[in-house]
Formats: sequence, C-alpha cells, structure tokens
Amino acid sequence: MSQNPYSAFAKGLMSNVTGFNPPKMTPAIWKTELLSGLTVALALVPEAVAFAFVAGVHPLVGLYAAFMVGLITALIGGRPGMISGATGALAVVMVALVAEHGVEYLFATVVLMGILQILAGIFRLGRFIRLVPHAVMLGFVNGLAIVIFLAQLGQFKVQGTAEPGHGLGGGEWLSGAPLYTMLGLVVLTMAIIWLLPKVTNVIPAPLAGIVVVALIVIGLNLDVPRVGDMAEIAGGLPAFHIPMVPLNWATFEIILPYALILAAIGLIESLLTLNLVGQMTDQRGGASQECIAQGVANTVTGFFGGMGGCAMIGQSMINVKSGGRTRIAGIAAALFLLSFILFASPLIEQIPLAALVGVMFMVVIGTFAWNTFRIMRVSTKFASFVTILVTVVTVMEDLAIAVVVGVIVSALQYAWVNASRISAKAYTTPEGGKVYQVQGPLFFGSAAGFGELFDVKNDPALVIVDFADSRVADQSALNAIEELATKYHEVDKEIELRHLSADCRGLLEQTGLIVTESDDDPDYQLAANYKVQTGLFAGGH
Repeated sequence: MSQNPYSAFAKGLMSNVTGFNPPKMTPAIWKTELLSGLTVALALVPEAVAFAFVAGVHPLVGLYAAFMVGLITALIGGRPGMISGATGALAVVMVALVAEHGVEYLFATVVLMGILQILAGIFRLGRFIRLVPHAVMLGFVNGLAIVIFLAQLGQFKVQGTAEPGHGLGGGEWLSGAPLYTMLGLVVLTMAIIWLLPKVTNVIPAPLAGIVVVALIVIGLNLDVPRVGDMAEIAGGLPAFHIPMVPLNWATFEIILPYALILAAIGLIESLLTLNLVGQMTDQRGGASQECIAQGVANTVTGFFGGMGGCAMIGQSMINVKSGGRTRIAGIAAALFLLSFILFASPLIEQIPLAALVGVMFMVVIGTFAWNTFRIMRVSTKFASFVTILVTVVTVMEDLAIAVVVGVIVSALQYAWVNASRISAKAYTTPEGGKVYQVQGPLFFGSAAGFGELFDVKNDPALVIVDFADSRVADQSALNAIEELATKYHEVDKEIELRHLSADCRGLLEQTGLIVTESDDDPDYQLAANYKVQTGLFAGGH
C-alpha cells in the first residue's frame, strides 16, 4: 500500500520542528486542523484590530503581529495547539510608549522584548512557572474569562467611533431593535456551537456558527455591526523595516523599561496558557522552548512593522475545542489571516460582530473554572482568598500583576506557616550533656525562633544540636547557627552540631572554622557535623 501523501507531507514538514512528534496525518485530521485554523483566524481579526486601537497604532500593525507571531510560535513553540497573536495585556502597556515617543520606538521595543524572551528561554527561566500555585492558576483562568467577557461588551456599542489609543466601542450603547437583533444573533451563534457537536463533528461548531449567522445577516441585509465597521483590514505583505530610532544610549533607556515589562507579561501569559492547553491535551514540558519561540516571533515582528504579541488563551481555547491538536492548525490560522489581509478583506469585513461575540462568549463559558466554587468549599480559606485575589487583580489591573501578587502572597503565607514549625526535643545524655533535636525547617522566617529554643545560661558544659529532623535552607539559617555557637562560646561551653549537609560545612569552613564530618550527614544542598569549643572549632576525620 502506498504511503498517504498527506501524512508524508506532514511528517516531512514537522520533522524539522524541534520537540514535535506529529500524529499520523490523515485527510480527516487535515480537514479538522485546517477548519480549526480558519475558525481561529476569523476570531483573530476583530481582536487584533481592537488591540491595535488600544495601543494607538494602525489596525494593520495589529494584524501583522497576529500573523507573524502566530506563524512563528506555531512552527517552533513549546505546545502544539496554542495560538499566539496581538493581545490586550501588551497593548495597554504599549499605549503610553506610542503616545509619548511614536510607533517607531514601539517597533524597537518589540525587538528588544523578543531578545529578552530568547535569553529567558536560553537560561531556562520558563521552568519557574512551576512555582505558580493551583489557587493562582484558578484565579488566572477565572479572571481571564471575565476579562474576555467584558472585552466583548464593547461590541454592543455603536461602531465607527474608535480612535487610536482609546479602544473600540467608545460611542453609545445599542438600544431598541439594533440591540435585540444583536442579542438574537449572539444567542443563535451560541446555540449552534452548543447543539452542533451533538449532531455531527464534520465541521467545527464555532466555524459553523460564524458561517450560518453571517449568511443570515448578508442574505437578509440586516443592519448590524460588522467587522468592516471597525476598520478596513486590506493591506499588502509586511515589509522588512528597521525601526527608525537613534541608535544611542538614550533610546535604550527609553525602550528598556517597556521591553522588560512587555517581555515579562508576554512570558507569564504564554506559559500559563501553555500549562492550560497542556492540561487539556495531556502534554507536558516545552516551557523554555516556548520562551524562545515567543522571543524569536517578537524580534522578527518588530522588524516587520508589528506590535508584538504572546499566547492568546481565548483563541487557544477555540482551537483546542475545535479539534486543533497539531501545529497545522496554528500555521493555518496565521496563513488564513494573511490571506484575509491580501485577498479576502471585502468578504471578511461583512462578517457580523455578533457571530464573533457569540463564539467568544462560549469561550468564556468553557474557560471559566466552574468547579472553583466546589473547590473553595473544601480547600483552605487562604487558598480561596488567593483565588479570589488573583481573579480580582486580573480584572482590575492585568494578568502579570495578578500572577505576581498571587505567587508573592502564597510564598509569604508558606514562609509564615513554616516559620512557626521550628521546635526542639531536649533530653540529657548519660554523660551529662544536653541534646536538642531540632524539628522543622531553619530558614529566614524561623531563624529568630530557632535562637529562642536554647537555654544557654542553664545548659550543661556540653550541648549537642541535632539537625537530623530539620533542614538548613539559607544564609539566615547559617547565621543563626553561628550566632548560637558564639553565645555558647561566650560562656565557655562546648556545642556540637550534628547532621548538617556538606555544602553548609563548606561554607562554615570559609570562615576559618575546623569542621568534622559524619557518615550519616544529609546530602541535601545547603546545610555536618562540627564542634564548637572554647575559642575554636575542633575537628578531625
């Protein structure tokens, strides 16, 4: 039997992409991937235009970014199925830069942003996303669902009133017949998306909803807001363009703060989306590769007149739920978007915004973690607080700030709880010495409490501190040990420290102390067995 030409082409195309082992491509899978990509591309158009207006740049700047960032990350990103493009989280940071210095500085900033993201990938900083607690992830998902929902409300305002830097939908709210027609079309789109999978999976439900509602609007010539009311999307191929900014230190000082913020926001949103898509598609890893892909995409975009971007959770959810599981869907979405700009703008501009709003409302319903309320009933009060906090900050500020706040608050709570766990069991040896068996971690939070465990004045001449059930975690812990040794030295008492790790022993040796070893010392990193005697540390092997 001859090899399937579709499968052969897919394997040949994907064999050059690091870390991706494509499934056996059949005509059915190709159809699903391509139709999923088409659905995503249709949803990308109004989003890219809207975010371009928010950033204060021409709509094509947003569309070019959606095309280039989407294409490059689809080719070399860390998670097949993810969709990237121009995003609102980045646009709200860009607006101040564009307003004060102009769009050329934005392009230079996007290039530097990309370089920083590449460096983050090279140094494997993406793995720190593992430090994000589950409560923060819940807050991130729910907050983003609310943000997506609120962003769609602008489509219920009179279109054609947008100005760069002020967003879309700045006019009056729709009312009367136009509002009821808009709502009816949104509900119809949502109903098609909900009901169609119960009948057939031949065509992605979101695409079917868009097509059916668009045909109704065009066929009946209904007077409802359409994509063309936002902006004309026709244009040519993006051209290579070196940002026209002075190549000096002053320029670097201007763009560096913005580049750092944009790089951080882009990576946080991308890596959290990567985790979410990974949970839905049962895939793991790829964080560092995703950082590099986002960096390459933004660097290239900055040289081709795009506003940069990152992963888009809404479009990623559309893709995954439409059946997109390989890189084909993301590549197709980017190429479809480019074809809209080059050839099909008159047709795409006729698509009613109500259909796209209906699709995004279904994304909101699918994205929001409805089990949050059940989880909050059985989880700790603090975890519930963190989830609510991250949700609120995501809505009120932005995703990056919300995640950072959530992680910091969770880390402080963890440190506080562990700081109270330091304790010691004390008993006297037959030789008359006193042994303190330290329980719990010794770190900056528990260092003060550690010193309070000991009765230096009333202890016998020999004191043994056993760390077998503890763990010395940082420099504050080492300092606390040295301070304790000094106190016993000042009253001419001998202190012996047992079961400290080799690296802690090495650090203490740097202070000129003689340190002894024990065969049963722990092998964790940072913090062996040494004695403190009158005026010196006595040791031997």
